[in-house]
Amino acid sequence: MDKGGANVNQRTAQIIRFAGFLIPVVLIFYGILIQLGAIASNSYQNDQVFYLIAIPWLAVSIYQFLAVAPNRVISALRLVAYHIFTVMYILFVAGFSMPFIGTWMVLFLASYAYFSHDGLRLSILAFFGTAVGDILLHIDDQNHVVANLLAMLATFIIGIIAVTLSQAQEIDRNELTRSQAEELLQRDRITTIVNNLADAILSTDKNGVIQVYNAASLNLLDTNSGLEGQHIDDIVQLVDGEDKPFKLVKNFRAAKSVEAREDLSANISGERLHLSVIYSPIRSTDSHKTDGNDGYIVILRDITKQKSLEEERDEFISVVSHELRTPITIAEGTLSNVQVMMGRDDIPRTTLSDNVNVAHDQVLFLAKMVNDLSTLSRAERGVADAAEIIDVSELIHDLYNEYAPQAEAKGLHFNLDLAPQLGNVVASRLYLKELLQNFVTNSIKYTKEGEIVVSVQKHADMVTFSVKDTGIGMSKTDQAHIFEKFYRSEDYRTRETGGTGLGLYVAAKLAKKLGVTIDMTSRLNHGSTFGFTMPQASKK
Repeated sequence: MDKGGANVNQRTAQIIRFAGFLIPVVLIFYGILIQLGAIASNSYQNDQVFYLIAIPWLAVSIYQFLAVAPNRVISALRLVAYHIFTVMYILFVAGFSMPFIGTWMVLFLASYAYFSHDGLRLSILAFFGTAVGDILLHIDDQNHVVANLLAMLATFIIGIIAVTLSQAQEIDRNELTRSQAEELLQRDRITTIVNNLADAILSTDKNGVIQVYNAASLNLLDTNSGLEGQHIDDIVQLVDGEDKPFKLVKNFRAAKSVEAREDLSANISGERLHLSVIYSPIRSTDSHKTDGNDGYIVILRDITKQKSLEEERDEFISVVSHELRTPITIAEGTLSNVQVMMGRDDIPRTTLSDNVNVAHDQVLFLAKMVNDLSTLSRAERGVADAAEIIDVSELIHDLYNEYAPQAEAKGLHFNLDLAPQLGNVVASRLYLKELLQNFVTNSIKYTKEGEIVVSVQKHADMVTFSVKDTGIGMSKTDQAHIFEKFYRSEDYRTRETGGTGLGLYVAAKLAKKLGVTIDMTSRLNHGSTFGFTMPQASKK
């Protein structure tokens, strides 16, 4: 890296400050030895010059050691002062060939550390200038000149080597810092991704002790306590399809690659959850590890709803197959009998007509069941669930015109009770119409005499739909089950109508899609009322 000064760290600054205090003390002590005559020096001028250099230099060294430079300007002034004192000390006290000339390397390093190559160049320039100055002061002494040249060369070479090494270390440190920053960034990214996954992810060591986990793990396990350091078999106590304990760690050790199980479950907070469990060893890239395994990764997913849907689907298919079998068998058998009887002359036409009517009734029953199943399928798949603005009054009048003939055919009074200015609602037209049709057809079917009233009323900004009849009603026992699929009351009057048992189950699905709740009141032999409330469309 070209710039050392921009990246000087605190530890480097502390070392430079300590050296900036220690070296002047050593050099001043060396100057005292020269003053006392213990060491000879051709450059020593007199005591006054020595003290004029030594005392301010010592004061500056103490000050810089005790007070950290607040900015680069102060750092620059201190370095300039050190260079001035060092130059004066060499020229007028100790000479360039003194044993401690190598301490100038500290100035090289400090200049590079704080001011990069520009600072280093100025320090080198001062170094050569001092050497030339000392040679000129003693130009007549050949030995002194040679000694200065050798000292200058040796110090310069060693200084350059030291600065180059410092620069290389700085490059390595910066590269390491960059790599660490990149690693932290990648780790943060991965952590963010993992924590935003819906699946619980846990990482364990070789012994199954949890080391890392994501937020979804706490949600799945329904806990706020940290999982780190706990054994995974203590946290997730799994059992297989036969309710036998399933120990993860035992199966970890047998796994050679990714393993997946979807037949496991666990009791969590008193609730039995079906879990999809995927686990795999974490392969180490360290060639010194004999097993190449750093632990295990485990992914847990709650598939309780999925399992319930599968079970419900299987049950639904089974029940539908059973319910379809009976009318198909009756229709097929009846039509077979008609075929046989048509070949005989002694069979009355009334008998043939009765059998054809029986087959026709069964076909109508099948058509009604297929229609109910089709409606249920559309609701489940969200077909035609786009909301639109619906004129309530228009919808109800269309419903009345469609079913009034059926009611009149049974001798029933079919009436409307509509509040004025009903306005609009926003919903799926198909779902809303089929829900109301379901209530109306049920009322016509289970009412032998009396009336059916379709009522729509307004309360503030809410619209309440209801269908009331004077039919056979329902017992409290039946009311608890009427929204279950294929449920039919044991009441013989209900059995006479030949319903599919899907109507109100489909109605409940449609109501859920519309975001409403079905309200029901019924009394045996006194009729029933089905209704729901939804918000009126806002006026623009």
